[in-house]
Amino acid sequence: MSNRPIGVFDSGLGGLTVLKEIMKILPNEDIVYFGDTARVPYGSRSKDTIIKYTFQAINFLLSKNVKAIVIACNTATARALKEANEKYDIPIIGVIEAGARTAAYSTKNKVVGVIGTEGTITSKAYNLEIGKIDKDIKIIDRACSLFVPIVEEGWSNTDIASLTAKRYLDDLIKQDIDSLVLGCTHYPILKRTIGEVVGEKIKLVNPAKETAIDLKGILEKQGLMNETKSKALYEYYVSDIPEKFANIAGEFLKKEIENIKNVEIQKY
Repeated sequence: MSNRPIGVFDSGLGGLTVLKEIMKILPNEDIVYFGDTARVPYGSRSKDTIIKYTFQAINFLLSKNVKAIVIACNTATARALKEANEKYDIPIIGVIEAGARTAAYSTKNKVVGVIGTEGTITSKAYNLEIGKIDKDIKIIDRACSLFVPIVEEGWSNTDIASLTAKRYLDDLIKQDIDSLVLGCTHYPILKRTIGEVVGEKIKLVNPAKETAIDLKGILEKQGLMNETKSKALYEYYVSDIPEKFANIAGEFLKKEIENIKNVEIQKY
């Protein structure tokens, strides 16, 4: 048993989709969330830069005495999870393995679409993970670089979002995908818009829930569950513009987000 908090980080707001699922599945766990809002998006950055940013975020979370860390960012998972697990002696998980597993088991016609940032799509991380489960699954991937800034601007359910989604996704629909992996943690915030564009016949795969389930399994296996019945505490940190984060986070989590603190992440 451990009452130390869980650490969660993302390049910005997207990790809130993972945070929300962790809150549901692990209601007793304290959580420290860090959003690197000063440097979002990560998708167009080099591998070395993403590793540097990831290590800085992990170092910050370790300063908060966390017991496990979730990299709630597909790009950082694709580019830096392996290096992070080699460097740090603490459970660290990402979001890609869970998403790939869900997609592989949900497709009926073995044609899966994957959308993500340029960094995630270029890495072919989802392709590799899905291929480990079923090499016969055809994967059609597409970088959707504008989705992250649309979410960060709070434009998720607007005509701008809808037109952008249609432009990105029309080609995937024509190639007969029956499952679509939302391969960036920002994208579930666009789930309604994306769903309207692709239609009901295409299953949207959100890796966030499966990641939270994986985290619970790790905590149970390593005896790190918080078994106290006290109300869970949530701390929020960002590297820039806490007011903007508070507005969008509060709307998404359906709760008021207070006392968001700024972090000079370069120090870490």
